[in-house]
Amino acid sequence: MEEELNIGLKVQQFRKQSGLSLRELAARVELSPSMLSQIENGAVNPSINTLKNIAQALRVPLFRFFKEEPPAERLIVRRGENRIIGHPGEEVLYKLLTPTADCAIEFCLMEIPAHTASSDIDREHTGEEVAYVISGQVDLHLRGSVYRLAAGDSVQIPPATPHRWVNDSDEELRAVFAVTPPSF
Repeated sequence: MEEELNIGLKVQQFRKQSGLSLRELAARVELSPSMLSQIENGAVNPSINTLKNIAQALRVPLFRFFKEEPPAERLIVRRGENRIIGHPGEEVLYKLLTPTADCAIEFCLMEIPAHTASSDIDREHTGEEVAYVISGQVDLHLRGSVYRLAAGDSVQIPPATPHRWVNDSDEELRAVFAVTPPSF
């Protein structure tokens, strides 16, 4: 069961909390004010990269756009009940494997379609990240170098280290990663 979340409303709430006008935020993330307004009103769902840019401009971890109050003592995530960030088959997809984003560590499944990158630029986040490639292969751009990772490989990415994942292959990449503190 995929949960329907009102991301636009959260964007608007965080924008207002930060004291930015719609035009100011739109300029910071290189969107037209009308596009940002459509996102805030729920008429358009932003891509993952657009949402990452908005999160960075608002200085809010990406996961906060997907956070909701979990039921008390929710400890298990059943198959098909993951919170999903992204659009399957169209862009990078993240499935939250932990029951909530309020944990000390965040555990996600990342799926990158063939010929797709996690971002158009290298990005960093405050948390330390460890990833394990389940299937496929990917080029990890990290610290000015490119590392080819394949099924069975793992990597540790230090906090605040710009990086991005580029899948130039003909098959989907599937990787599990953990981040602490949570930043998605």
